[in-house]
Amino acid sequence: MKNVAKIAAPTLLLGAVLMLAACGGSKDAAEEKTAPAKEASAEGDDHGAEGEAGHEEGEAGHGEEAGGHAEEGAEKTTIPQEEADKSGVKVAKVSEGAIKNELEVQGVLTPMEGGVAQVTARYPGVVRALRANVGDTVRQGQALAVVHSNLSLTTYTITAPISGVVLSRQGSVGGVAAEGQPLFEIGDLSKVWVDLHVFGADAQYLRPGVAVTVSRLYDNVSATTTIERVLPSTSTASQSLVARAALPNEDGFWRPGTAVKAQITMSTSDAGVVIPQSAIQSMDGKDVVFVRDGDTYTARPVKLGDRDSTQVAVLEGVKAGEDIVVTQSYLVKADIEKSGATHAH
Repeated sequence: MKNVAKIAAPTLLLGAVLMLAACGGSKDAAEEKTAPAKEASAEGDDHGAEGEAGHEEGEAGHGEEAGGHAEEGAEKTTIPQEEADKSGVKVAKVSEGAIKNELEVQGVLTPMEGGVAQVTARYPGVVRALRANVGDTVRQGQALAVVHSNLSLTTYTITAPISGVVLSRQGSVGGVAAEGQPLFEIGDLSKVWVDLHVFGADAQYLRPGVAVTVSRLYDNVSATTTIERVLPSTSTASQSLVARAALPNEDGFWRPGTAVKAQITMSTSDAGVVIPQSAIQSMDGKDVVFVRDGDTYTARPVKLGDRDSTQVAVLEGVKAGEDIVVTQSYLVKADIEKSGATHAH
């Protein structure tokens, strides 16, 4: 028994030592397993922080980019001078001027007295030739017709008594022309009358020298002239007073019989800065003009005052001496809006 006890004691002691060693190993192993996990977690946190920072930087970058587009997309555009010229974009300097108080009336174009000639046969005879048609421009002395006279058994030529446009043609080749029978009517349309019809109390504004702006009804092309005379009697058909103004017409632009409208200037008043109405465009509910600086055109909001048929007073926004677009301003507006849409996209 003593021997057994001696053997058992060392055995128990060895077992306890082994158990302690095992426990220590397990703890070390656990710590070794835990350490990488903690490191991974720490790295994950670092990556998360970097990701959030990167995201914030990305958003900031997008913000800066958006800010850049906003600056680029401001209400301005660049148009090279050559392109502007091809597009018909024209610029003029802002100036000071007056606004007219106007009366709008209707009118009609007529040939001037003494400007129409009847071309007739001198002797009766057979028409051998007609050498002009309606609408042809002829010169004084130009041959218009050839007639063979049965009485004198001769052939004679009829010439144009004035230069002008053939308004009408009667007769035909082979037909008989009686003595004094009109064969042509020629009108000198290098200058025409515009007869303006005014009613009632408005007639007080009609007097020679008063300025008039005449416009065609179908395209608003206009010309400026002055009243030359007021007819002494009223028009029987309309019971209106008629004032006449002359219009130069060397290019045949104004055709007799055409209905027109006219602005008769009753008075004028100084208005400070004035610009053509053609310069005004609307953007975002505001009246704007396009100011040019080099090749850059910038939309400038303006506050408008009184206006007449062609001009408008500017109370705020531009000053005398600045260059603004006065023709084809809508093309500049379209270019700015197109640029803004591109930047927004």
